[in-house]
Amino acid sequence: MEMNAAGLAELFLYSVSMWWLIIPAVFIGILMGAIPGFAAHNTIIMLLPLTLAVDVDLALTFMVALYCASHLGGGIPAILLNIPGTGGAAATTLDGYPMSQQGNASRALALSFVASISGGLITSAVTLFMLQYLSQVGFYVRSVEMVVVMLFGLALIAAIAARDMIKGLIAGALGLMLGAMGADHIYATPRGTFGILELFDGVPLVPALIGLFAISEALIMLESRTIAPAASARAMPSWSQTFREILGAFRHWWLMLWTSLLGLVIGVLPGAGASIASFVAYQQARVFSRTPEAFGTGHEQGVVAPEAANNGVTTGTLVPLLAIGVPGGSTAAVMMVVLQFHGVPFGPRLFVQDPVLAYGVIMSMFVAYVFMLFTLFPLTRYLSRITVVANYYMAPMIVAFTLVGAFVPRNFMADLTIAVAFGLLGYVARKTGYNVAAILIGVILGPLLERSFLLSMRISGGDWTVFFSSVIGNVLWGLLAVTLLASPTMNLLRNLRSARNTQSKMEH
Repeated sequence: MEMNAAGLAELFLYSVSMWWLIIPAVFIGILMGAIPGFAAHNTIIMLLPLTLAVDVDLALTFMVALYCASHLGGGIPAILLNIPGTGGAAATTLDGYPMSQQGNASRALALSFVASISGGLITSAVTLFMLQYLSQVGFYVRSVEMVVVMLFGLALIAAIAARDMIKGLIAGALGLMLGAMGADHIYATPRGTFGILELFDGVPLVPALIGLFAISEALIMLESRTIAPAASARAMPSWSQTFREILGAFRHWWLMLWTSLLGLVIGVLPGAGASIASFVAYQQARVFSRTPEAFGTGHEQGVVAPEAANNGVTTGTLVPLLAIGVPGGSTAAVMMVVLQFHGVPFGPRLFVQDPVLAYGVIMSMFVAYVFMLFTLFPLTRYLSRITVVANYYMAPMIVAFTLVGAFVPRNFMADLTIAVAFGLLGYVARKTGYNVAAILIGVILGPLLERSFLLSMRISGGDWTVFFSSVIGNVLWGLLAVTLLASPTMNLLRNLRSARNTQSKMEH
């Protein structure tokens, strides 16, 4: 069932009337998203008794607002401290943190917030009008297609390795090896766990993320006085400068549009998520950029692409939950518990019995992003001052907060040891010139790729041609080939053009 314009307008006004619930949820979400380890689903689980005690529409409005705000908050420490608050913000560190080191923290934050809010608004608006069609995507994308989607993300390792091929590939291979730890996907035989029970489910993502980025960065920070040069970041940006930086972020409107839609499609796929979407969006933005060599040095597009994509995912993960009853992520799984408690049906029955609730969830997300517009100016102006706080104050605080975040998801003391071990690994990698982002990509995408690959092979009886057996899969293979060949081809054409211009100047 589709909603007409009058119905959507009524839903919008009703969602706006819930401002007293959305605004606190937005601020809680931004705060929790900015603390590594305190993802949206952890916060919602802690508040689960509250969401079960109120009406289902109030519970969903609160959870949705907190969910999308946490994705915006995850980019704050990624830019200011090189510590992604969530897995979806890991790609943001590649260009966001270099901008902070150059004294452009407020501009990087403006890019991040504008891209996040724009991505959320675009995808929630598209979903409101195309919910019925988007709900069908999960039926056509199987493990075969998911293998190719994972390869898009892994292609970013090749992009990172382009500057130092040997070190980049070693870092990526190390990440894939670490990601292979745990019980295998067929016989559940432990691999590389060293008898540690907590590793049987694989390397836990949050402790690995915290160790590679937060703890290693805290150790690096102790070697310098502040993050940004004091001379370039001493003065707080004025309101007019903040306004210009926010307005200037809209120059990348086209990049925000297509990367947010890319995040929406990836979010609809059950099992995918913000981490995959942000890495794929970053890799695609780099491939089709006119200045791919600028990525990783503090390039604006390198901040915009992953932030727009990971906020596009927020809407996408709710689509399979509402349409077919399959949660698209951990936060959607918690929402599923609340819906089941209140006796809400899933799938086609939901759109027949209570279509207002189905569309109301997406509308609540749209309104939450609208309210987030009012956080742009104060967050952009004041948070940038963090980069000039003395590191001997910042480093201990980072370690303390992030170790708590490493413990929260599973409540295992062993996760603290894992976080410290990855922190030492990240520190050694940074000091020796290996990219920790390449390691993290392998840790995140390696197990997902292996699972989809083995599932496809078992279904096909070991026939490898299954990977070329579907139209969608073949289209994705073609796009992957274009992606991998585009960058070297463009570089070759650029070199030929430069050589031709040089030759013509010499002749004249």
